[in-house]
Amino acid sequence: MANHKSAKKRARQTIKRTERNRFYRTRIKNLTRAVREAVESGDQEKAIAALKNANKNIHSYVNKGILKKNTAARKVSRLAKIVNNMSKVA
Repeated sequence: MANHKSAKKRARQTIKRTERNRFYRTRIKNLTRAVREAVESGDQEKAIAALKNANKNIHSYVNKGILKKNTAARKVSRLAKIVNNMSKVA
């Protein structure tokens, strides 16, 4: 356990950050899952709505400093790709 005042503060900050990051990681996974489930169900309108929601939220995490810009772009691009392929198949 930390003994110095500054080390105790860092330990507290680490706990807070870990909790916050866990929330955002879970949120990103859930947004991604919603898009993939909509695509698998074959409901194109639902898939597009889920993609818009995921795009909006993931890019807002860039502004908050949770994700890097390219990481967010890559995630959204991959989701958009499966939604677009769904419309070509249908």
